[in-house]
Amino acid sequence: MPFVPTLSSSLLAGKVALVTGGAQGIGRASAHTLSANGATVCIADVDPTRALEAQNAIGGDASTFAGDLADPAVPDALIEHVIATHGRIDIIVNGAGYFWDAPVHRMPDEQFQSMLDIHLLAPFRILRAAAPYFRTSSIEDTRSARKVVNVSSLAASWGNAGAANYAAAKAGLVGLTKSVATEWGRFNVTVNAVAFGIIQTRFGAPQSAHETVKAGGREIPLGVPDKTLERLGLNTRVDDIYAAQRLPGATLGRTGTIQEAADAIFWLASPLSDYVTGQVIAVGGGSRGGFD
Repeated sequence: MPFVPTLSSSLLAGKVALVTGGAQGIGRASAHTLSANGATVCIADVDPTRALEAQNAIGGDASTFAGDLADPAVPDALIEHVIATHGRIDIIVNGAGYFWDAPVHRMPDEQFQSMLDIHLLAPFRILRAAAPYFRTSSIEDTRSARKVVNVSSLAASWGNAGAANYAAAKAGLVGLTKSVATEWGRFNVTVNAVAFGIIQTRFGAPQSAHETVKAGGREIPLGVPDKTLERLGLNTRVDDIYAAQRLPGATLGRTGTIQEAADAIFWLASPLSDYVTGQVIAVGGGSRGGFD
């Protein structure tokens, strides 16, 4: 997946950034963008092969960590890896996740819980593990500001038919974001969320693309039914899954790209947003919901 960051700079020079779900889609674009702006990046992903591919593409001092973040022990091990490998941690992008859709009346407890595990519990455990390294400065020490960017969704506000588990988890992540921002502000840590609308990723690819994710010991098919995409007026060509498409329901008239998603994450991870915390930034082209 070729990716050219919008901006290259030294804004993040000397910073170490952890990007979960960093091997693919928005996560990989974010890892590239943070690296292009000076950060040393750790790519965490459930897929070790794709994580290594992303590391090689970024180069430099980037590292990888492979593990299922839904496993309660893995978040602690991840933070230990970042500290042991890079000596510090300054930026956390909680972007790992996937869909496992079903209507509420046909959704078992396991399916609902799985979305809470990866989209809410995993970020909570990562932040708890990182707390000793983030809560070390003060609001007077502006040179050592640290950043948390949690990836939420417009579905947290508007819901998503067939994905109540996902919408509920993303709404919970908003509450976690605002709470940690309040608790950690005095340590000069900013904690924000991005709420994406329809960003072209493999999550929004047609099911005919046969994309899957391995989580919790199972392999789960990803994507949206081809007929659903056709009804929305979206392309079902497999080779165009990352390209913006026309979207009449959005104010800008199109879906978003992983590059645009990564740019929003970069802004919140950079000094450009040092006086922004506890906020949810909608990145949806004026649309109200969708998949990311």
